Amino acid sequence: MELLISFGTSKGGSAGHLALGLRDPASGDDMVYSANFYADRKPAHEKHFYTDDLMIRIPKKEYLFRTASSLGDKASFGLDFGEIYKRSVVGVRVYGVPAGEKHALAAFFKRINDDYHNRATKTEYHDSEIRYNYLRLNCAKTIGSGFKYGAGYKDLGVTSAKLLPARTNVVAAANANIPTEMAMKLLKEWNARGYGMDVVLYKKYEGSTYVDPYDAEKVAFKDLPNRFPSVMSRDFRRDQGQYEDFDNLFAMYLLYNLGKYTVSVDDNTKRLEIVKFSNPMAYPEAAELATRNAKADSEKFPLRLPFLPSGIGIGEPTDNSQRFIDDRNKKAVP
Repeated sequence: MELLISFGTSKGGSAGHLALGLRDPASGDDMVYSANFYADRKPAHEKHFYTDDLMIRIPKKEYLFRTASSLGDKASFGLDFGEIYKRSVVGVRVYGVPAGEKHALAAFFKRINDDYHNRATKTEYHDSEIRYNYLRLNCAKTIGSGFKYGAGYKDLGVTSAKLLPARTNVVAAANANIPTEMAMKLLKEWNARGYGMDVVLYKKYEGSTYVDPYDAEKVAFKDLPNRFPSVMSRDFRRDQGQYEDFDNLFAMYLLYNLGKYTVSVDDNTKRLEIVKFSNPMAYPEAAELATRNAKADSEKFPLRLPFLPSGIGIGEPTDNSQRFIDDRNKKAVP
C-alpha cells in the first residue's frame, strides 16, 4: 500500500493532493485511487473533463509517469495522470497491511462511486450530495473516509467542513480536511498498528513545456511552483518561500527521515532513474527527531537571523551543512 502526497503548484495556499495506491495482483502494479477534482456536477466540467467517477482508479505507472490516459481524452494531464510532469510526489510505502484491510478500502472507494452515480445524500461519511467539493468532499476526506469507514480506523479524525449562513468559504476552510494533515494522521495510525513504512520521492520532471489549455494563466508545467503541500497554518497564506511553522517543518522532516529512494526522469535518456539516498529510520525515531528539529527551527525563524537549520525537509538539498537560511531575504545562502 502506498500513500501518494502530491506537491502544490500555486504560490500561496498550496494544499497539494492525496491519493492511495493498492496492489493489484493481476497486473503487478498498484491501482491508484484519487478523488476527481472535476466530478462536481458543474456543466462546464462535464463538457470538458472526465467526470464518469468521483474516485478515479488507474495504474500507478499511469498516475505518475504516463503521457496518455486509459480514461480517455478528457482526463486531465498533470492531475488525473502524469503527475510528475507537473509536480513532485511523495510516496509513503506501507508494509504488513492485512489483505482484508486493502480489500475493504477498495470496496469503500467503489461505494463512493456508486453513491456518486446515484446522487446519494447524507451518508455516514458526508452530509450532502456525494460530489467533489474542494473544501467539503475533497481528496483528503475521501481517502480518510476510506480508512475510517471502510477499514475501521474508528479514531481517525475526519472532519466535516460546514458553511454557516451568511458566512464565506473561510468557515469551511478552517475545518476542511487537508492532504498533509490527513497524511500525518494516517502515519500515526499505521505506526500504532505495527506497519512498516518508508518513503520514495518521485521528483518533478523539470523539462515539461506543456501548458494546460484550461488554466487561467498559461504557464508551462516546468515553470509552475513545486511546493511541499502546506498544512492549514500561517505558511498556507505565504507566497513561495521557506516554511516556518512547526507542523509543516515536522511533516517535511518526518518524511525525509523515512526516506529511502528518489525516482526521477533522466533528461538525456528520458528513462527513470532510481537512487537510494538514505536508510530510513523507524517511525518512532523519525518522528522524535522531526519533532525536535522542527521545534528548534520554528523558534529560530521569528528571530530573522541567518541560521543553520536543524532538519532537512523532503525534496530539499541533502547537504544541509552547506546552507544557511537568511530569512530576511527568504532564501538559502552559502
